[in-house]
Amino acid sequence: MLWLKSFHIVMVVSWFAGLFYLPRLFVNLAMETNDAAYDRLLLMASKLYRFVSPIMWLTLITGTWLWLAYFPLSMNWMWAKLALVAGLVGYHYVCKSLLHAFEARQNTKSHVWFRWFNEIPVIVLLVVVLLVVVKPF
Repeated sequence: MLWLKSFHIVMVVSWFAGLFYLPRLFVNLAMETNDAAYDRLLLMASKLYRFVSPIMWLTLITGTWLWLAYFPLSMNWMWAKLALVAGLVGYHYVCKSLLHAFEARQNTKSHVWFRWFNEIPVIVLLVVVLLVVVKPF
């Protein structure tokens, strides 16, 4: 199971790298006025999203496997963590919707909004790590 834990940690780190960087690309897209630069940023964002989507699924699969193998259903901290993971999956798909808006050149949100949006996975990661390590309830 240590192999599975290790693989899960690598997938989590990789998924979060995408969740941290994709909204940062959105900040730059929201500020960009040069068409060539906009297209380059859009290509980067599209490729990043396509790259991290399977990583999200590998994170969820390995996490579910670990959960079923190690943790009883009575652990309340795990239910809180699972709720946050479900929120991250939603965040991932919101990023997809925002990417489609940029692709259609119909983004209506400011770069400041995206700067705040970019902080969500940071906060979720902090809380998830605290739940897993401290197991407060």
